[in-house]
This record gives sequence, structure tokens and C-alpha cells, in this order.
Amino acid sequence: MRDYPVALVTGGNKGLGKETARRLAARGATVVLGSRDLERGKAAARELGAIPVGLDVTDAGGVEEVARWLGTEYGRLDVLVNNAGTVVDALAEHTTAAQMRQNYEVNVFGVVTMIQTMLPLLRESPAARIVNVSSTTASLSLTSGGTDFGGDAGLRMAYSSSKAALNMLTVQYAKAFGKNTALSRIKINSVTPGYTATDMTGHRGTRTVAEGARVIVDLATLPDDGPTGGFFNDNGVVPW
Repeated sequence: MRDYPVALVTGGNKGLGKETARRLAARGATVVLGSRDLERGKAAARELGAIPVGLDVTDAGGVEEVARWLGTEYGRLDVLVNNAGTVVDALAEHTTAAQMRQNYEVNVFGVVTMIQTMLPLLRESPAARIVNVSSTTASLSLTSGGTDFGGDAGLRMAYSSSKAALNMLTVQYAKAFGKNTALSRIKINSVTPGYTATDMTGHRGTRTVAEGARVIVDLATLPDDGPTGGFFNDNGVVPW
């Protein structure tokens, strides 16, 4: 399995992001831990042996500052884990456009900002990997089929639709990278960690962060013959 010298994890100070950072560091990667709250990020980074940076994915100027620092310090980026996310709990009939925008700013537009800004660094890697942390509830097939994902499915319109949009970003980027020889070494995939016990789920999830982070790290460390443009959990392919 290939080692990745430089990895950036957004939303890395707690939960799935922190566990992902821990596991990548354990594999020998230099992990840059992005966190909106820099002090919390510093505390987590000290524990993991990572490098903390203040990073709000909705702040394009701040993302550009991090990219400039990475370019100066390392000259490339090998792994980008788009883990930062947010949720609005509201019934569909009570969900406002403002609440939808709140979710999309982080879960969709924030990811676009991260990928577009980091692309010059990712293209300098011999085998860059992008992992978009999605949700099983983003599956149109499973949702329409009545799958019980755990928790209250009636409160997910903003969150689930934003993650479905994130999955389409994954498909579109994969297709674009495949047509561009300068970007064709980049693999990008969506991953669902399952119903995990984190702050986002009020710690009601049935899976641990260790269980949820495993598949994220697997996709972040794919070999050259690994997939791209897919949607996966730790059992394999998840239907769109």
C-alpha cells in the first residue's frame, strides 16, 4: 500500500476527522489537521502528532492561505479528505431556503472551494487521492426504497440532499480528471462512514468513529489500480 507524505483533513479536530487524521498519521503520513476552531485543532494535533491549521471551508480567502502555506512548505498535496460538514434538523415541510443554504455552503460549496483551490498542489502529487465524506442517506435508491438508516429520517432534507449533491460532484470531477492528462492520476471517491456516534448525530450513532473512519482511510490510500468516481462504504459499493 502506498504511503502518502502530505494529507489534509478538514474538520479534523474531533469525531471522524480526528480519527481519520490519527490513522493516516499512523501510516506515516504528514497530516495537516484543518479546524475552524484553531485552539481545538492545536489540542487535537498535539495528541496525534499532526500539524494544525485554522481552516473554515466557507472562507475562500482562508482556504487560499492554507494552500499557499502548503505550497511553500511541501510543494504538493497527496491526500485531501473533505470531512467538514454540518447538518440542519428540520422536517421537510418546515425546512427553509436559508437552512438549505447553510448546509450547502459547507457540504457542497465548501468542498468545491477546497478542491478547486488545492488542485494545483494535488496535480504535483504522483498519486493524489480525494475523499469526500458523504452519507448513506444521500443514496436516492436506498432512501426511496425505504431503508432505515437509523435516527429520524424525516429531519434530513437539507443534509441528505446536500450529500447527494456532493456525490454528483464526485462523479463530475472524476470524469473531468480522466479527460485531463495533468489530472488523470488523481482519484476521487465518495464514502459513507455509516450511522456513527459523533457530535453531528448527538452520539446516537450505532458505529464508532474507528469503524467509520476505516473506509475513509482505505480510499485515501488506494493503490494505482483502485477505483475512482464511486460511492463506497466498508462493505463495498453503495447504490446512487
